Amino acid sequence: MKYRIGISQCSDDIWRDKQNAELRMGAYFHDNVELKFAAAYDRDERQVQQIDSLVNSGIDLLIVAPNQVQTISPAIDRAYDKGIPVIVFERKTNSEKFTAFISADNYEMGRVMGEYIVSRLHGQGHVMEIKGLEGSSPSIERHNGFMDAIKQSPGIQVVASLQGDWTEPTAYETTRQWLANHQDVRVDLVFGANDRTAMGARKAFLPLTSHLSPLFCGIDGLPGENGGIQLVRDSLLDASYIYPTHGDQIIELAVNILEGKPYEKETMLMSALVTSDNAKVLLMESEEIMRQASQLDLLHSKADNYLHKLDTQRIVNWLAIAFIILLVGVLVLFYLYHLRKIALQRERVVNTLWNMQDPSDLPCPGEATAPTTDPINLPCSEEATDSPPTQGESEGVSVSHFITRFKEAVEARLADSDVSVDDLAADMNLSRVQLYRKVKAVTGSSPVELLRTARLNRAYQLLLTTDKSVSEVAYVVGFTAPSYFTKCFKEEYGMVPGDVRK
Repeated sequence: MKYRIGISQCSDDIWRDKQNAELRMGAYFHDNVELKFAAAYDRDERQVQQIDSLVNSGIDLLIVAPNQVQTISPAIDRAYDKGIPVIVFERKTNSEKFTAFISADNYEMGRVMGEYIVSRLHGQGHVMEIKGLEGSSPSIERHNGFMDAIKQSPGIQVVASLQGDWTEPTAYETTRQWLANHQDVRVDLVFGANDRTAMGARKAFLPLTSHLSPLFCGIDGLPGENGGIQLVRDSLLDASYIYPTHGDQIIELAVNILEGKPYEKETMLMSALVTSDNAKVLLMESEEIMRQASQLDLLHSKADNYLHKLDTQRIVNWLAIAFIILLVGVLVLFYLYHLRKIALQRERVVNTLWNMQDPSDLPCPGEATAPTTDPINLPCSEEATDSPPTQGESEGVSVSHFITRFKEAVEARLADSDVSVDDLAADMNLSRVQLYRKVKAVTGSSPVELLRTARLNRAYQLLLTTDKSVSEVAYVVGFTAPSYFTKCFKEEYGMVPGDVRK
């Protein structure tokens, strides 16, 4: 059954761009899901019209982030009353007519940021607050949490609580006007309801840095270029708070509802404070996740193109030959396609065996992947079905089992510089010839080549995550000479080991 899911976003910004990409990514894992997006650009009337239009188009489920608490509720209620399941995410309404709610805890974010600000100012100082869009639940809850934390410290004075709308230009102009009328008021720290608001205020303070140089804190903590994590790392913001998007988790919830599977009525997403102490590590991790997601998106696009070409070819066949001949041709094509799938699975072993961290994150064919913390990993297995496995699928399971055994044997010997193919073969109860032929047939590489790849991958991670010297790392991963390790490392990654930490 094909499911049509309508998504009503209250606005269009980098946070929602990331979430929309995750929503599409989540839909890739369900070939019976079609997504229809709409963005209201912070306009209540526009969002109401878009929700009604999505409902009238025949959607099976509505996912909505309400612009404001009260004004969008009637449109959501109308959808719910028509029997359409409704997932409210990130922002609340004042109605109980929804199927599920999923978000991070905005009150908790405001409270934790307030406690951080009190600690950062050592309990003494003047703070300016710039709130989010008036009437939106995240703005209300972040403000309440922030104020409740500040009230616990009499030495902290909130000199202004300005109204913003989540955008940088509005925050800039609102702050600039306030500064013009309060030139003698000292401000030690500015708390913005989100990172863009904090950055807008920062720009307004720049001309006054000769006598005013406050700290700036925000919320969102997005990864990527000019995201909150990078802004904290570069000391443009003093702190931020990760406001998780998790579009893939929202799609999973939607499918569970549509298929009648168990689900939680209310889901609170995990989030975390970002400071100068952890920004560098968080940024590195998030950029790797984004890169893997981008590769998966590209792989899906290539698969779509392939399937489109296959469909076109089938149409040509229908026009060119009689029904019986076509039926035979389809069977042949299916058989060849299945053989090709098995061949691609074997080819992916080499490309992913030493580099992948998450088996669901397949890289694009022909593109290199950065090493992960696990030097050996398996390629993605075929998705489980209710039907019995075919001969080709059984062969794929056998190959996967063999590679798992080989992986365990290599990992156990990774630091042993004297390990040989004979040793690996003995560990697997095989002869040297049997091991060599099997590994060569499955991966196209020899056991020695794969052992070296695993060692280099582990070395890459040690260089990233420890302060060991290049020589120490070389010996830890089983190389007998640092010079030979450096030569192999440069051949594998195009740079010398010392460049990794740069």
